Amino acid sequence: MMRYHNITKDDMLNGDGLRVVLWVAGCSHGCRECQNPITWDPNGGLPFTDSERAEIFAELDKDYISGITFSGGDPLHPSNIAEVTALAREIREKYPDKTIWLYTGSLWEEIQQYEIIHYLDVCVDGEFQVDKKEVLLKWKGSSNQRVIDVKASLRENRVVLYAE
Repeated sequence: MMRYHNITKDDMLNGDGLRVVLWVAGCSHGCRECQNPITWDPNGGLPFTDSERAEIFAELDKDYISGITFSGGDPLHPSNIAEVTALAREIREKYPDKTIWLYTGSLWEEIQQYEIIHYLDVCVDGEFQVDKKEVLLKWKGSSNQRVIDVKASLRENRVVLYAE
């Protein structure tokens, strides 16, 4: 069973618009000066149950909520990917007009074949690199990371960056 650390509501920092953010437990990247090292342990946090799923759907039911962001930890960590994929699939079917963002330390080139990619609107990829940290960057912590427009990237078979 997947574990999580927090569900943030009315978040404006982790994607476009007002969002609900699911912070999952489990990350194998171990980026130096990570802002969330507590989330590295896949056995940390709390079990993600039907109660948390209902809490997320209650947020997505609100007209003013733009969508969900999966963060962590790493939503694509082996302990998370199956449940995050299933949840993303369910959200995409139930809320076709909401956007789905996902943060991962993995690179697009490593994950573009994953099933979950087809449910995402935006993927922020790449490990946080403290020597490339810039506080003014939007939606990412270091300049090596990419904010990727997933649908355009799949359509054009190349990385297309997301622009407001």
